[in-house]
Amino acid sequence: MRGLFSFQSSLIAKQFLTLHCRDLDRVHDKSKEMSKGMRHLTKIFPNKVTIQPPQDEVELSRWNQMLDQDIEILKANDNTSKIRSFLTRIDLECSDLETIYVKDRTLTNECIDTIVGFALSHQLKHLTATNPDPSIDLQFSLSSESLKHGVDMLESIQSGPKTSNKRKSLKDIATENEFEKRLLADVIPPDEIGVTFEDIGALKSVKETLKELVMLPLQRPELFSKGQLMKPCKGILLFGPPGTGKTMLAKAVATEAGANFINISMSSISSKWFGEGEKYVKAVFSLASKIAPSVIFVDEVDGMLGRRENPGEHEAMRKMKNEFMVNWDGLRTKNKERVLVLAATNRPFDLDEAVIRRLPRRLMVNLPDASNRRKIISVILAKEDLADDLDLEAIANLTVGYSGSDLKNLCVTAAHLPIRELLEKEKKERALAEVENRPLPQSCSSNDVRALRISDFKHAHEQFVQVYLLIQRI
Repeated sequence: MRGLFSFQSSLIAKQFLTLHCRDLDRVHDKSKEMSKGMRHLTKIFPNKVTIQPPQDEVELSRWNQMLDQDIEILKANDNTSKIRSFLTRIDLECSDLETIYVKDRTLTNECIDTIVGFALSHQLKHLTATNPDPSIDLQFSLSSESLKHGVDMLESIQSGPKTSNKRKSLKDIATENEFEKRLLADVIPPDEIGVTFEDIGALKSVKETLKELVMLPLQRPELFSKGQLMKPCKGILLFGPPGTGKTMLAKAVATEAGANFINISMSSISSKWFGEGEKYVKAVFSLASKIAPSVIFVDEVDGMLGRRENPGEHEAMRKMKNEFMVNWDGLRTKNKERVLVLAATNRPFDLDEAVIRRLPRRLMVNLPDASNRRKIISVILAKEDLADDLDLEAIANLTVGYSGSDLKNLCVTAAHLPIRELLEKEKKERALAEVENRPLPQSCSSNDVRALRISDFKHAHEQFVQVYLLIQRI
């Protein structure tokens, strides 16, 4: 018996397999692969599947190695089958597909689409070079060489940029502090934030300033090692009207800088027990130092770090603010720590003076003008089906005084109008079919939804104006 799965084909006809296993969780440390193999065996032998591993340590090690090999073979065969099915769907073939042996990952449909795309480009380039006459019809099947090129390109895309910037996983952070452990569950790694500067359609000057203050010191630290004036910035304040993109900018900063994102709010650092609030605040900065580079983001910072001379403020809140100041820029802080405090507010005049001092760079995020509104709208509608005569400039001129959030809500409202029309049409057709005693028509799908027109946005704008006037009266 070569391994755990190598003998399956000879026993399929019997539909019964008995292998006894004790303490299976100690046999193999890769429990996920083991469970996949068990599920595979259970499908083939539905009556009973138990496993008896070798008792000798040498044989047990060899048994584990064979198990790993069999799992790789199953994964490679499954990937080959997926590639063959994909090629069949697009009327292509590969005579020596079995030579493509991808065993270290499970290929998704998106991965296979990327591989075949690179393979087609590679083979067409080769055929064009050897057959330059464009009048000749190039009928061909994909070669294994082209598919291997596609696999190599996929691996370079997925692993290339990340290998130079490997960091310890958040699960591997060793901490005995119970407050750090609780906060660690809310930390967002940079690859899970999902917002980049390209997702923000305007604010060009603000984005360039943030790149200079945050990303450049991380990417080119040698330029900031000379003198005392070029130390990395420790605090940035984003202020401006609501809905202008301050929170999106904070997320984009963490993504572009490759920093862990710690979103701080009163609910995450407050406690009903006396003195625990200060311990949570201290844990925020100690944890940020351990998982550096990190961004501590405080949204609506005026609510947490407002003026301390407020007579109605509780003593516990004042102590939390003092602890925040001490850990932020006090005797315990280190100049070389790559920890950035990024705060956002639409009421900067309510902030405590000590907080403003610790935020030396203050960036105004204002309402967009006509050209920036057009950029924002183009980003929002990038993946939507638009009519050929849709004029984004006209929409931008129509929405004077709109914030980025208002523009998104306008587009969402406009996108509902074609669906509403389709549902009304479907309702009328069903009512007519019932009157005429005909079979009911089939329900419409997303392909039946018409493209967005300028009239949809004008109608949505009218609704916004009506709601605004109603709020003003109230």
